[in-house]
Amino acid sequence: MTANRIQLIALSHFAKYGYDGTSLAKIAEDVGIKKPSIYAHYKSKDDLFLHVLQTVFIDEWNWITDFFNKHDHLSLHDQLTLLIQSYRQRYEQYDVLKFILRVSFFPPETLREQVMERMNEFLDRLENGLVPRMAQALRTQEIFGVHPEQASKAFICILDGLFVELLYGGPDRFEKKLEAAWSIYWRGLTIKDD
Repeated sequence: MTANRIQLIALSHFAKYGYDGTSLAKIAEDVGIKKPSIYAHYKSKDDLFLHVLQTVFIDEWNWITDFFNKHDHLSLHDQLTLLIQSYRQRYEQYDVLKFILRVSFFPPETLREQVMERMNEFLDRLENGLVPRMAQALRTQEIFGVHPEQASKAFICILDGLFVELLYGGPDRFEKKLEAAWSIYWRGLTIKDD
């Protein structure tokens, strides 16, 4: 129970202050324990961070899976636009996405390789998971003349760009970039070659 609470508070601190700005003493204080008690559960700040990272990516993958299962009845267009809007809402309301974006753009130097390995693994899973949805949309003629793999990769690029806007630009810039990028992306998927 205490280990989970430590991770939850640590997630919030890492999301707000980054790795370098996060203090184990402050985490302990917010949990209601003394700093040495953290070491009963985690060997070091790095160990705690890596546990949080692993938990967050597992939880995020579960969220993605649940999202697509719940919205499987929707068209590809509606699934993808709802996914993007859900990410925006989750960024504003929860620390998980703030943490993921912060550490993917600003990983702790000593843990950079492990962070980027996890992030790339997650994005590859998401990209590969979208391919069958793109293929289905191609079969039902919701989209035309594009390879499902390319459509998936292009969507991930849009998502990456929108994540940058969430992190640096804020909600208004996010909406403006979404409107422009989505319009062009979807037109590219739905124009029939003559």
